[in-house]
Amino acid sequence: MFIDTHAHLYHKQFDVDREEMLARAVDAGVGRFYLPNIDLESVASMHALCDAHPELCFPMMGLHPTSVPEDPARDLVGIEKLLREGRYHAVGEIGIDLYWDKSRLIQQEEVFLTQVRWAKELSLPVVIHCRDSFDEVFRIVEDENDTHLRGVFHCFTGTAEQARLITGLGGFMLGIGGVITYPKSGLAQVMAEVGADHCVLETDAPYLAPVPHRGKRNESTYVPIVAQALAQATGSTLDDIARMTTANAEKLFAA
Repeated sequence: MFIDTHAHLYHKQFDVDREEMLARAVDAGVGRFYLPNIDLESVASMHALCDAHPELCFPMMGLHPTSVPEDPARDLVGIEKLLREGRYHAVGEIGIDLYWDKSRLIQQEEVFLTQVRWAKELSLPVVIHCRDSFDEVFRIVEDENDTHLRGVFHCFTGTAEQARLITGLGGFMLGIGGVITYPKSGLAQVMAEVGADHCVLETDAPYLAPVPHRGKRNESTYVPIVAQALAQATGSTLDDIARMTTANAEKLFAA
């Protein structure tokens, strides 16, 4: 069985064929889907999908860095209230994104730190968005790292050195998605160097579809394509990758 550890399957892009897409993914061997929240507006659609498929779809709760407003107090109150209901499997998607806007760094850092501390208090993993911000994210995670903190660096696209820093924290995984199939990304070469021992699979659907679907809508059906690329990069078999990444995901999201 494969597990898609990061997919926005409640996104409006799936409104036309969501049930068919889920059926295709299950037929492809994907048996579990973890859904990251973005903001207070995305909660209802995420809940609806998880309520319709409680055996397949598992919700997270967090405030995405690109959704952090100038004054995030109201949003954080709402996110925390929901998070403390106890139905969520991770605090995510959280982190820092300096690709689009560097002017909100201080707010993003404060919101990220707040959510990391909630995760530690609630014994939940963190699912980290880290775009053009590795040093800023890693500093906070390293400062907060203890036996109560675990998580995944979602959509890992960094260097071998950064991968080793992450896995050296003890409780953290690398989220590997469609970027590993992009020839110019260099991610396959990085994974060849660091191996797949600390990896989980993801799609980030509907974004970042793997080759040969690049540029089109991504979906969880393509998890085996990512797995095959990781297997090829690391000199493993597809069965080895399925077994290893599923075990890692189960450990990561364990209650």
